[in-house]
Amino acid sequence: MSEVKSEANKRTLTGRVVSDKMDKTVTVLVERRVKHPLLGKVVTKSKKYHAHDANDEYKEGDTVLIEECRPLAKTKAWKVIKLLEKSRGV
Repeated sequence: MSEVKSEANKRTLTGRVVSDKMDKTVTVLVERRVKHPLLGKVVTKSKKYHAHDANDEYKEGDTVLIEECRPLAKTKAWKVIKLLEKSRGV
């Protein structure tokens, strides 16, 4: 029997590139808003992910879409799929 690999069940997240100093890797900050269980206040939670950027094409400030993949390094198990918004240079 041959196994069919499914691409549909991979998680995707949207975030902002906060560092592009590493080779072929960008650090993406993903923010989400959750309601505090006791206080009821909406709190912003954030997490950073290392994502694979093979061509070093994404720069700091870019908004990107990242997708879960197999582990590529000790801390890197995501890859950048596409650029959603280019950073506005100040």
